[in-house]
Amino acid sequence: MNTSEANQQLVARFWAAFSASEFDDAVAMLDDHEFTWWILGSPKTFCLAGSRDKAGFKALLAGVSANAPGGIKMTPSAWTAQGERVAMEAESYALVSGKVYNNLYHFLHIVRDGKIVMVKEYLDTQHAAEILCG
Repeated sequence: MNTSEANQQLVARFWAAFSASEFDDAVAMLDDHEFTWWILGSPKTFCLAGSRDKAGFKALLAGVSANAPGGIKMTPSAWTAQGERVAMEAESYALVSGKVYNNLYHFLHIVRDGKIVMVKEYLDTQHAAEILCG
């Protein structure tokens, strides 16, 4: 297995753990020192926008647990892996306070030495704000 395939498999395991609300397992795949999760949008208009370190991402996951008790199921639909870069298109589904959250995404993951060091998340920020930031 080459590096691109190994990195894609790591990212697939991360999202499988996330979708199963196995957040400790998911977080264990993130680098302890240089990890960053960035979400598209302006923090002034979208509560989730901006960058988070690993501790900030753990806090975000705690919010998922509190507001979407069934978790957020992420279904990948397309992959591109080249070296340390793994791109993934996906669709989410969750019930949040009785409302359906169903969004489309593009994620760019950077993987180094068997750990995810960066994620960039692109999504419909208006839909996410309406359901997740209310």
